[in-house]
Formats: sequence, structure tokens, C-alpha cells
Amino acid sequence: FFFFVSAFQYKFRDLTIEELKTVNKTYPNFTFSMNTYTFKDGSQKDLLNFSGTVPVKYGNSYNIPIRLWILDSHPFAPPICFLKPTANMGISVGKHVDAHGRIYLPYLQNWSHPKSTIVGLIKEMIAKFEEELPLYSLSSSDAARQSELLSYIAKITEGETDTKSKSKTGGDKNGGHFNKITVVGAGDLGIACVLAVAAKGVADKVVLLDLSEGAAKGGTMDLEIFALPNVEINKDFSASADSKVVVLTVNSLGSAQTYLDVIQSNVDLFRGIIPAVSHYSQNSVLLVASHPVEVMTYVSWKLSAFPKSRVIGVGGNLDTERFQYTLANLLQVQALGKNAWIVGEQGENKVLSWTSCNSHANQTETMVAQNSKEQVANRAMEILKGKGQRSWSVGLSVADLTESILKNKRKVHSVSTLAKGCCNINSEVFLSLPCILGTSGVIEMVKLEEDPSVQEKLQSSAGSIHDLQQQLKL
Repeated sequence: FFFFVSAFQYKFRDLTIEELKTVNKTYPNFTFSMNTYTFKDGSQKDLLNFSGTVPVKYGNSYNIPIRLWILDSHPFAPPICFLKPTANMGISVGKHVDAHGRIYLPYLQNWSHPKSTIVGLIKEMIAKFEEELPLYSLSSSDAARQSELLSYIAKITEGETDTKSKSKTGGDKNGGHFNKITVVGAGDLGIACVLAVAAKGVADKVVLLDLSEGAAKGGTMDLEIFALPNVEINKDFSASADSKVVVLTVNSLGSAQTYLDVIQSNVDLFRGIIPAVSHYSQNSVLLVASHPVEVMTYVSWKLSAFPKSRVIGVGGNLDTERFQYTLANLLQVQALGKNAWIVGEQGENKVLSWTSCNSHANQTETMVAQNSKEQVANRAMEILKGKGQRSWSVGLSVADLTESILKNKRKVHSVSTLAKGCCNINSEVFLSLPCILGTSGVIEMVKLEEDPSVQEKLQSSAGSIHDLQQQLKL
């Protein structure tokens, strides 16, 4: 391969040749060639490039195909790095990989000769891929094997795919009545969701996907020590295969300075998660508990390409259940409590609304003869003041929603759903609205009472959320 460097205008040919000798010695499977590279501005240049596979351990051992382009100013400029997936591989967009397979690493950003080398770059690439696998296997096109899922990433040996582990991915119990739940994220909220769902007894199996770096820590370690029946902890997305509900609890803990930066960090995190979980559980309902829930539910919908009915956020379910309980049990206004809902956004901009219920019209009028609905509602809100949404309480709310979905209860919940077309909202935003839930997610949206002030508040929330979403990079 050395004649390639001499034949073309490489400014530092001797340095480049010496480094490529080291690469060839360390990774003898790489093949070298000279091809035309097209830059973003449309300009083209003939560049030396090499491709091959690098070994990655992620539970099992995998060979990740890559391709590196060497610029003519090497070694003073870093290579341009890409994944080189085969036809049956999909790119799992994440922190270090974009949708085109371009690889981004801190090592590239901090490239400095002579400290930085291609071998050092590849070592960091392997380390980052072991934290977050960049590829996943696409479904087989063979009609007889449509129900099988490929292993998370196929091993490449002499250009051929090893498919021996295909039948193992989904486990033995992936029939229509096997209720499997996956919770993504092993923080306090994720563990709270696992415990609450397990306590409800509605799932035959609960998988906790721990995406954190390093060994098991804190609550995850405790879950492993005090093993719960039907609860599995795993770092491999393939463990989530055939889940009926996938709960998203992850939140970025980066050093972002602004609110927009924080949300963008979460979006970047979801870019590496949603394509993988939606691939392995193509008929699941995605239930989003990450913050801000309205935006992250929208992001999950966009990245998964699922129908809007199967992507929902926890929204106002907890606030609504608390509010209805207070009205019915503490203020003894049972009929009114049944029709009260917390809608819109989570937090300070949440809105109190009502649904009509003709069968209770006279009873309600009698009960609120001395106190208007607004006065009763204000009393209830005062009682609930200061009751935040702690991890365990959100976990209980997630378990409540999960039960309604798995058991097809057709119960009405206030959840984040696509609000376009409701209350004269024309943008694609998710707001909490009363919805009937079943195995397919949102079955039907329940109509709210026509209240101009409520509609105005919801439209205002929709506008601010839409403006925020327009600033995000999906």
C-alpha cells in the first residue's frame, strides 16, 4: 500500500508511511486503497483510505466494520472516520455516530501530532463502541424467519454474517400473551419504575437496560444482589426484544449550561436509544418519562417512526390521579372528581380542565351549588401544593399506565399525546390530554369541555414547545 502515498501529493509522505506501517502491523486485516472522497462543500480529492473490522466486546465479542480516510496533510490533520455497515446492518445514531455513519470522537477533536496516532484513535474508537454499540442487525428478509430477530450486531468473518445466535435473541417466551416490559435507564427513576411494575404483577418479565458506564452501581447493584423474580438487568439492547411496553427514563447528566443545551443533550442521548429499542420491539408502546416529557415524547415519536398512538408520555397522569383522589376522598366531591383533569404541560404551566358527564350533571350541580368548580379545584390544589414528583411516585404512575396498556383496560388517563388538531393547535407538539389507553396505546382522545381560557393556555403551551423544538437538532 505504500506506493499509494508516494504516487499522490501527500505533504508528509514519510511520516504517513511510517504510521501506516504501524497500523498494518497492529491490524493486518485492514485493506488499503486510493479513492475519490467528496467533501461537504462538493469538492473532491483522491485520498488514501483503509477499511476493516475492529474487535469490540459488549457482552459478546463483535467485529465492527470501519473505514478511515487519510487527508493529504496527515499526520497534522486527523482522519475522517466512518462505519462501513453491511446490507443487513443498521446504524444506531448516538453520541459518537451520526445517521450517515460518520464517527465523532474526542480523540479526533483533540488531534495533535505527534501525540495523536491512528492506532491511538482506533483504541479510543473501540473503547467508545464498547460503551455504546454503533450498529444493530436489521430483520431478515426471509419470510419464514420474519418472527426472529438478528443478534444486536452480526459478527463479520471473511465478509460473511454469523447468524447462529438469531433464534436466541427473543428468548423462549415471546408469544402473544407474554407481557414483557423494558425500562431504559438505571437511575433512581428507572429503578423505581422496575420496582413499581414488578409490585403491580402485570408483567411476566421486566428488563432494566443499564446504559451507565462501568460496573453496576448503587441501586442496580442492589437489584442484582437481592434478585427479584422476573427482573433482568442487562446492557445489551437485544435483551429488550419483543417488549410490549418500553419505558424511557434516561436523562443526560452532561455539563450543558443552558436549558436548550440540556434538552439537546437528552435528544443526542435518545438518538442512540430509540432506533435500537424500536427495532427490537417493533409493536411496542413507547412510554416516555424523561424530561421535559412533552419534548422527549415528540423526539421519541420522530426517531421511532411509530404511529402517534404508540408513543405517549407520562404527562399529567400523576397530577390528575392525585387531584381526582383529593376531590373524591378529601373534599367528598366524587362526581366532580371523575371529570377533573390536569392537562397541557408538566410543571408550572399545567392546566385544570373538565370533561362533560351528562349522567352526573344534576348531582354535580347540587354538589357545587355553594362552591363553584373553580373554588373546589382551588382547595384541592392547595392541599396538593408542595407534593413534588419524586422518583417513587412517578414510578407508581408509570406502573399504573403500564397496567392499563397491558390489560387493555380502556381506562382514561391524562398522558402526553400528539395534540395537533385539538383546541385549534396546528403544530406537531405533545401535550397531556385525557386519552383511553389499551394494548395499542392511545385508543381515543376524550373531549374536554369547551373553555376558552383552557384552550388559550393549551395553545400558548403548544406555541412555546414548538418554538423550542424548532431549535433542536434531531
